Amino acid sequence: MRDPRFAVVVFPGSNCDRDCLHVLRDVLGYAAQFVWHETEDLSGFDAVLLPGGFSYGDYLRPGAVAATSPVVRAVRRFASLGGLVLGVCNGFQVLTEAGLLPGALLRNRTPTFRCEWVHLRVERTDTPFTGLYAPGEVVRMPIAHGDGRYHAPREVLEELERQRQVVFRYVDAQGRTTLDANPNGSVHHIAGVVNAAGNVLGLMPHPERCSEEVLGGQDGRRLFESMHRWLRERAAVAAGRSG
Repeated sequence: MRDPRFAVVVFPGSNCDRDCLHVLRDVLGYAAQFVWHETEDLSGFDAVLLPGGFSYGDYLRPGAVAATSPVVRAVRRFASLGGLVLGVCNGFQVLTEAGLLPGALLRNRTPTFRCEWVHLRVERTDTPFTGLYAPGEVVRMPIAHGDGRYHAPREVLEELERQRQVVFRYVDAQGRTTLDANPNGSVHHIAGVVNAAGNVLGLMPHPERCSEEVLGGQDGRRLFESMHRWLRERAAVAAGRSG
């Protein structure tokens, strides 16, 4: 059984692609490589990461131009077949612009770029991305964005909450959804959501920037480890069926 393979998409303007590849390949020892934005075939991979940055200079809106790129069309096909897709910060913006996740990321409540550590509450641990967290656990991750305010129409928010698609929520250190704990004004304190099928996750905080103790914490590391474990378990089940 081969090891799961991760693709890290590189758009013109990406600036967290190397961070993601470093964590996957150098820190965790996973099979990972860069994929250029003109790539049209992702069939050789098991998971795809859309990193943070300023894809295409954030022209029109953050993520809007990237959402029309060849690789995002490939990501759409990849996700429809059950592949794991993770969008971080600008990657989350790309996923919403492409319609792969509901809602939109708007300008922060206060029109300033926020670069700081935040607390998040893990709302679900039954996804491929959160299996190594504890239910309700409060973790720390850094943010760095000017357009991170999650918004969606009321009926979409009701559906997200009903279907438990909110995976991460901004909270204080005690796990409370206070006004001060919400760095950008996101509705319902939403920091990360998953699609209905559970295989596409977008979040504004950066797990790749908190996967080594030297950077101030390792709470993000378990997100990548959860993905890897889930992929290996799925492959083992598939191998058992075929054998």
